[in-house]
Amino acid sequence: MRIENDLKLGFKDVMIRPKRSTLKSRSQVTLEREFKFLHSDVVWKGIPIMAANMDTVGTFEMATELAKHKLFTAVHKHYSLDEWRDFASNSSEEILKNIAVSTGTGKDDSEKVKMILDEFPQINFICIDVANGYSEHFVNFVQKMRKNHPNKIIIAGNVVTGEMVEELLLSGADIVKVGIGPGSVCTTRVKTGVGYPQLSAIIECADAAHGMGGQIISDGGCKIPGDVAKAFGGSADFVMLGGMFSGHTESGGDLIEKNGEKFKAFYGMSSETAMNKHAGGVANYRASEGKTVEVPFKGDVENTVIDILGGIRSTCTYVGAKRLKELTKRTTFIRVQEQENQVYS
Repeated sequence: MRIENDLKLGFKDVMIRPKRSTLKSRSQVTLEREFKFLHSDVVWKGIPIMAANMDTVGTFEMATELAKHKLFTAVHKHYSLDEWRDFASNSSEEILKNIAVSTGTGKDDSEKVKMILDEFPQINFICIDVANGYSEHFVNFVQKMRKNHPNKIIIAGNVVTGEMVEELLLSGADIVKVGIGPGSVCTTRVKTGVGYPQLSAIIECADAAHGMGGQIISDGGCKIPGDVAKAFGGSADFVMLGGMFSGHTESGGDLIEKNGEKFKAFYGMSSETAMNKHAGGVANYRASEGKTVEVPFKGDVENTVIDILGGIRSTCTYVGAKRLKELTKRTTFIRVQEQENQVYS
């Protein structure tokens, strides 16, 4: 047993210090970025915010809408092959360039991914997603997928430490998904005691990835647009959102009406709800590690996208970053005890 005494921080522990800026308006800020990847020749350009590969968030409807704003969607893995055919056959090149096919690490999973990509080679991204990215089986699966799909961009996760980021990049991943337990409907930290404050995880994992020519996604922990800005400021290349994209017209989950108010179901992918839906229940050797909640219905996701992008542009004007890429270089975090005055919250 050992204890690390270095301070580890989450988004709530810091704010971004303002700096002199020559920018006159938020309209001068460019949020698009262009990325080249470690193992693939494909170049991707867009706004590096992603809808999470949860079946209440990473839907085909979400992908269609977010692509209009040059955002990305990791489409959840529970669509059938026929549903994929229906969607992909009727989608523009722009939509297909801005999605990932998600997969677990089973034999059937890899075969399904191959069938989708064989039929629709315009799709360039594969998202290999497990709750615990530290297993040898997971690393072996990433290696296998790299061998089978030599020029696709492979996203792999989730992990929270630099050495595992390096391991996954060496095994064939291009982008590593970072975050264990920060999500709004994740109970991993409660059930297992395992986790890592998200901002420190981003900073440490980005340092490891960038040293090798890879990228990271900050996955989980963002409650408000300011958190997304902090994730980018901490060196995340992409930011993945679940809760912030839940509860919309384009989100999955049933629309529920109670006392004249509308809600949508939102749940973690390791929750009892998800396992009952997709795996026939919670196996007797494991515990549910996710919540099921009812999110007040938020309407069309376009309004939320505009709010998030407006907040990030504003962050950039406060620190003098003309492009999103410059935000990291212009960010100084300050430790704080409180974030906001909540007298009217």
